[in-house]
Amino acid sequence: MLSATGLHVGYGPIEVIHGVDFKVETGEIVGILGRNGMGKTTLIRGLNGSLPARSGRVVLDGEDITHLPIHLRSRRGIGTIVQGRGIFPKLTVWENLEMGRIAGGGQKASRLDEVIGYFPRLGERLKQLAGSMSGGEQQMLAIGRSLMSHPKILLLDEPSDGIMPILVQQIAKILAEINRKEKMTIVIVEQNVPMVFSLTSHCIILEKGRVVAEGNRDDIADSEIMKEYLAL
Repeated sequence: MLSATGLHVGYGPIEVIHGVDFKVETGEIVGILGRNGMGKTTLIRGLNGSLPARSGRVVLDGEDITHLPIHLRSRRGIGTIVQGRGIFPKLTVWENLEMGRIAGGGQKASRLDEVIGYFPRLGERLKQLAGSMSGGEQQMLAIGRSLMSHPKILLLDEPSDGIMPILVQQIAKILAEINRKEKMTIVIVEQNVPMVFSLTSHCIILEKGRVVAEGNRDDIADSEIMKEYLAL
């Protein structure tokens, strides 16, 4: 579904991602783990096009998208939920969801009923200003808005950040349901290791912008790698 080969990404003169090779298969949930400042968010930005690749390739569903801007990658099927949620606080819940449909090109049928099926709280708050909701509800809205664009793959950056543990568990269950029902491919960047392990079958660990470990969840969970690179 999505792969990066020899990907280098950075900010100005500073390179953060150094030749990363990464892939996720259709319908798979992959976790990206690592401590703060190791390049997890930068890798997501390199995949979704918000940062240009300095070198290397990004391929989505067989198409080389390395030089496509972020809005065209969105229309090709990459949905991104940024850290901090990135909702429009002065717009209503419905208006935020509608922005997701527009970002997807606006040509396909609305998924509003399906999104509300996953997140009933949003259906109860369609006329409410998004900024007045709790952090957990805003995260649900951010995921719902991305679903409105009919994505092939969801990239989630720290979805548990600033959210009550009970809502983190609820969101994890909904993501698993979306994956199961729609065969939705998901890439999740997290420091909440239990959340990642509850969802993923495959993980990579980033250290200083390089992949230092890759494998199935159980192998990584039981290895010394966890202690060495995640201080667990």
